[in-house]
Amino acid sequence: MGKKLRVAVLFGGKSGEHEVSIQSAASVLKAIDRNRFDVIPIAIDKSGEWRIGQKALPYLEGTGEPALLESLKTGLPVVSVQGEGMVPALDWDAVDVVFPVLHGTYGEDGTIQGFFELANIPYVGAGVLASAVGMDKVMMKKIFAHEGLPQGRFSFVLRSRLEREMDQVIEEIEAAFDYPVFLKPANLGSSVGISKATNREELIKGLRLAAQYDRKVVVEEFIPAREVEVAVLGNDDPQASVPGEIVSSNDFYDYRAKYIDGKSEMRIPAELPAETAEEIRRLAVKAYRAIDCSGLARVDFFVRKDNGQVLINEINTLPGFTQYSMYPKLWEHSGLSYTDLITKLIELAMERHREKERTVTTLKLDEPK
Repeated sequence: MGKKLRVAVLFGGKSGEHEVSIQSAASVLKAIDRNRFDVIPIAIDKSGEWRIGQKALPYLEGTGEPALLESLKTGLPVVSVQGEGMVPALDWDAVDVVFPVLHGTYGEDGTIQGFFELANIPYVGAGVLASAVGMDKVMMKKIFAHEGLPQGRFSFVLRSRLEREMDQVIEEIEAAFDYPVFLKPANLGSSVGISKATNREELIKGLRLAAQYDRKVVVEEFIPAREVEVAVLGNDDPQASVPGEIVSSNDFYDYRAKYIDGKSEMRIPAELPAETAEEIRRLAVKAYRAIDCSGLARVDFFVRKDNGQVLINEINTLPGFTQYSMYPKLWEHSGLSYTDLITKLIELAMERHREKERTVTTLKLDEPK
C-alpha cells in the first residue's frame, strides 16, 4: 500500500451550528478508513480560534465516543504548529486534503473554501461559488427560477427595512401571501431561526427572530406537502441517490425536531410512484449543476399532497454528516457504505484539485492568438 494521505478534519466554527458540526466530525473521525488515511483533527472554537491535533480533542469529549478519543490520543500524526489564535501557522504542506465538516456561517458559505483556494489545498465539498449560493437562500432561489426549476412562491426583506418600516413590510407580505407563511434567515442551516406564522402577531415575531440570525429574511408560502430529500455525489458527472422522506410529528421540521426532540423519522426509500422518484432525482442533479456544485449536496423537495407536484425547496452543500444523518443514509441504501462514502468524497476532492491544476494561470504575450 502506498503512503497514507493526511486528512485534516475541520469542525466547530463561529456558527449557530457549532454543536452539529462536532457531532458530524466525530462520526467522520470514527468511520474514516485508517488504513488509507491519517487524520488531523482541527477544532475552531466559538470565538474563531483554531485548535489543532491534541488540542482539538477536548471539543470531542461530549460526543459519547470514548474509544474514538482514546485512539486519537495515541494515533495522531505529528504536525508543526506555530502560535495560537486565528489560523495558526500549521505546516499546511503536511496536509494532503482538508475535510471541512463546518456547517453554517463561515463553514459552508464559501468563506473557508476561499481560504483553501488561496492556500492551494485540496478540500472536500463544494467550491466557493456553489457554497455561497447554496448558503444564501435568496440567491439560490433566484438561480433556480432562472433555470426553470419548479419552486414555491417567496420574497425577502432586509433587516434594516424591518427596523424602519415594519408596518409597511407586514402589509406587503399579507397582500402577497395567505397565512400561514414561513420565515427563515437567508444564510443559516439546520432549520435555525425558522418559524411558521399563522397571523400578524406571529408574523412580526417570526420576522424579528429570523432577523437575529441574518440581514436578509426569506418569506415563503406554506405548501401542504411531503418533505423528500435526495443525496447527490460527484463533480462533473454527479449521481443522485434514492429519495428519502422526513416524517415529523412537529408542526414543521425545525432545529428542535431535527436534533433535540427526536420527533421525526426517516423513510428510505420514500414511498413514491416510480415516475415521481425519477423526476425528483433528475431535478436534484439539475439543481446541483445549476449552482456548479461539486463533491456533495443534499437537495430537498416538497411533494404536494393534493396533486403530487414536485417543488424544489433548497440545496444544502454541506448537509448533516453523522452516520445517522439523511445524506449518508441515502447513500447507504443506494449501496455505498459510510466509510466508502468518506473515501469517495476525499477522492473527488483530489480529482477536482487535479482539474484545477490544469488551468493556465499565466499569459505569455508572445503566444499566437
